[in-house]
Amino acid sequence: MKKDIHPQNYRLVAFKDMSNEEVFITKSCADTKDTIEFNGVEYPLIKMEISSSSHPFYTGKTKLVDTAGRIDKFKNKYSKFTK
Repeated sequence: MKKDIHPQNYRLVAFKDMSNEEVFITKSCADTKDTIEFNGVEYPLIKMEISSSSHPFYTGKTKLVDTAGRIDKFKNKYSKFTK
């Protein structure tokens, strides 16, 4: 196996699904300045709008997550084209 081919910042990171507040820990190289304390240990934090715990394909539930107001922006922008 080759030496020094893996990134130096490969570490445990907390990923938080902002739609249902679920947190899971896995290894990642993603850069972040946010941190979270989980089970008494502080981890770098990556915030996500949707994950496997809230995605309709994995949960079987239809749920609309629109935190950025994209649907309203789309409707306002194209409302003049409706008949």
